[in-house]
Amino acid sequence: MVQVIYLGLLGCRASDTSEVILDNCQIPAGQLLGEAGEGFVNCLEILDGGRISIAALAVGMAQGAFEASVRYAKQRKQFRQAIADFQAIQWKLADMATEIEAAWLLTYRAGVLKNQKKRSTKESSMAKLYASEMSVRVANEAIQILGGYGYVKEYPVEKFYRDAKISTIGEGTSEIQRLVIARQLLKSSF
Repeated sequence: MVQVIYLGLLGCRASDTSEVILDNCQIPAGQLLGEAGEGFVNCLEILDGGRISIAALAVGMAQGAFEASVRYAKQRKQFRQAIADFQAIQWKLADMATEIEAAWLLTYRAGVLKNQKKRSTKESSMAKLYASEMSVRVANEAIQILGGYGYVKEYPVEKFYRDAKISTIGEGTSEIQRLVIARQLLKSSF
């Protein structure tokens, strides 16, 4: 029996996410993907590429939140000047831009290794860990810059904030990424 349960998500609401339950199902041998008993190993090999994709997604969401913050900071006036003129806002924007660039570089490096068919487990996990956590931080700062408007659905940073969180979970949580990175570091010789 096959049962499909549709899940409502906090963010990424355009993603049609479901739980699929296969109970007492038999698959014909001709429909088997890969070798019998190797499914877990195959899944682990696919994760490196998936983690790069999640990192790229996180960078894109952070970039979107950043750009919305810059636009708002240039337009919003307080005390007869744009809030972008205030040092506190400038520092937030500088930190956001720096973190986005660092995440992009980690993601690009992991992608280059993957494209060269080189092992990229550590680099993929580093990119995914940093980019996903950075995306949440940047989206949080974007809401701070917009103030009350950042919490309103009319402005895009509210959506970026909700959507960014999934990147810290999908393709392995941040805690799992730290385990993967540590294991890769400890098994290599320095």
